[in-house]
Amino acid sequence: MLEVSNLLLPLISALWWPFCRIMAMLSTAPVIGEGPVPVPVRALLALVLAFLMLPMTKVAVMPDPFSLAGVVAMIEQAVIGGVIGLALQLTMAVVSMLGFLASSQIGFSMAQMNDPVNGQQSDVISGLLGLVAMLVFFAIDGHLVLAGVMGQSFRAWPVGGGYGPMLLETVALNVGWVFSAAILLALPIVFSTLVVQIGFGFLNRVAPSLNLFSLGFSLVTIFGLMMLVQVVRFVPEHYVQMTNQVLEMLQQQMAIAHGGRV
Repeated sequence: MLEVSNLLLPLISALWWPFCRIMAMLSTAPVIGEGPVPVPVRALLALVLAFLMLPMTKVAVMPDPFSLAGVVAMIEQAVIGGVIGLALQLTMAVVSMLGFLASSQIGFSMAQMNDPVNGQQSDVISGLLGLVAMLVFFAIDGHLVLAGVMGQSFRAWPVGGGYGPMLLETVALNVGWVFSAAILLALPIVFSTLVVQIGFGFLNRVAPSLNLFSLGFSLVTIFGLMMLVQVVRFVPEHYVQMTNQVLEMLQQQMAIAHGGRV
């Protein structure tokens, strides 16, 4: 019995560190970290990935999980995994913000529905674009990309080796890129609805008795939906490009942390 425990304890100790990092990443990653995926499923998936990545996580000295150094290392692994998951979540945030801006311009933001993805109320267009983003995520093998990025992160930031503050700073600075990308995607819808509203304003000024504003909401909705049909066709392509940009950013940070090579 003592021999079995002596064999299992080092294995459990070696599994704990990658499990903390992978679990934090899966909790913040797109699609897998959303509400419909139960926490036990994420934990089981993290345990399986931690076991598969054992050859990549070998270090010279493993800290004791019950010591202060072990607690610091656990927090360090959680921060690294959480930041990587949040970085990959940026592209999903762009699509969600695009849906919110489109709904606000078309007039669908007044109608709220229960969103099964995050367990909150959202508008119809945001839910539709969220489903499109989820389909594109699995179409480009996003789940395999997550595993690949996590495996490379153990080489760039080994257990107990710390992480550079540049990683946190880079992800924080890319939040502004989310706003700009969403506004650029929503610009055709915003411009078309603005033109329709300005046109109705001029017509109402010329013929006030027609009361054209009573028809304005319906026409703005029609023009907005027509532009949305044109925009949705390009959402998968933009999603792939934005995902590649995020992956390139992570690759650069890993190269810097690993001395120029990953």
